[in-house]
Amino acid sequence: MAIVGGGYAGMWTALRIKEHAPETRITVLEADFCGSGASGRNGGQVHSWFAEVDMLLALVGESDALMLCDATADAIEELRHLQTSGALDMDLRLDGWLWTASSTAQEGAWGAAYDLCRALGKDRFRLLQRDDILRRTGSGVSYAGIVEDRAGTVQPAKLALGLRRLALEKGVTIHENSPVLEIAPGPRPHLRTAGGTLCASKVVLAANAWLSAIPELHSYLYVVSSQVVATAPAPELLERIGWMDGASICDAQHHVLYYQRTRGGEVIFGRGTGGIAFGDRIDGRFNRDSGKGADNIREMHRVYPELKDVPVLYDWSGPIDCTAQHLPVFDHLRDHPNIFYAVGFNGTGIAQAPVAGRIMASLVLGYDDVWSRCGLVGINKRTRLPPEPLRYLGARVVRRAIRRKNDLEILNRKPGRLTRFLAGLAP
Repeated sequence: MAIVGGGYAGMWTALRIKEHAPETRITVLEADFCGSGASGRNGGQVHSWFAEVDMLLALVGESDALMLCDATADAIEELRHLQTSGALDMDLRLDGWLWTASSTAQEGAWGAAYDLCRALGKDRFRLLQRDDILRRTGSGVSYAGIVEDRAGTVQPAKLALGLRRLALEKGVTIHENSPVLEIAPGPRPHLRTAGGTLCASKVVLAANAWLSAIPELHSYLYVVSSQVVATAPAPELLERIGWMDGASICDAQHHVLYYQRTRGGEVIFGRGTGGIAFGDRIDGRFNRDSGKGADNIREMHRVYPELKDVPVLYDWSGPIDCTAQHLPVFDHLRDHPNIFYAVGFNGTGIAQAPVAGRIMASLVLGYDDVWSRCGLVGINKRTRLPPEPLRYLGARVVRRAIRRKNDLEILNRKPGRLTRFLAGLAP
């Protein structure tokens, strides 16, 4: 069996298959090094799918929505056990995940998820007031929100490398720096790389945003960029403003802000940029923004003016694979029942990828169970996106409207009717 992609989804799929069928020979082909994509360059935010329970319920129904949300809560506990047992070192801190508002337009963005959880008997969230948020984050910019207590942060690259080590210990073969140049389908697909050809009975495609290059999947996917900056360590300053714990924090604007402080006192500050490329062709702009994180730094200084004299040492970007429903999809290619895929994680994957691994393992092994039958399996129920060039041109117009809307709303100013209409066209 071959797995294309050495990030969270690929590694969790390999580990879940080994749990059920330890005799299975698995080879992972990774174009760069394991974790070099979204798995190693995200903001390290760990939270369950209860934050998306309203979207899940609309797509898969109440039973599956609850099952999937509970599974991500279980995955968080699995990560905790892996760390406390010494199996993984990922700097996991379950100090909570805060979903906040810093303008009137953002207030109540969590309302649907919060109300549904309570109606379904799941008290996953607590309401926060201004003083609570100030005490937890050291910033008075956000003044309302909710917290998921059993959530928090990780060092994402450590997690990716730890999963790689676990997979190797289970007997998984991993070839890094081995981009797949061609897949010849058939009863035993052939995967051609520069170093040779691998023949496998089944193939799993777990290359997130890069799967948009497959025409069959491109119709349902769009790729956007997200940007992250990291400061020099400033533990004394953070202690002085009261930012002490390892909670993950985000706001509720469309191009969401997400941030955390590390154990060493660095600040990791990310922002969705909505950056796109024609045909979703992922190039160097998705690795590093030419502005060297200027937008992020501006927003970081708005939220934490105390950090203006703290140097920003690193900035990077990364592509995010999105679907119109903002939820991943699992299936096999239409005419190739032995080539499977997991795609569309929409920037939320640390607690979700362990669940994705269960779904993929059941599909690959041919099990008829709650995972293979869950409502995230099957692409036909998903929304198709416009073809090019309409997709690219429309996305540029919508992106400008969203940025204009965000910039006005953060000042508690109301955007014009046209701006609101265009921003509302976003998937």
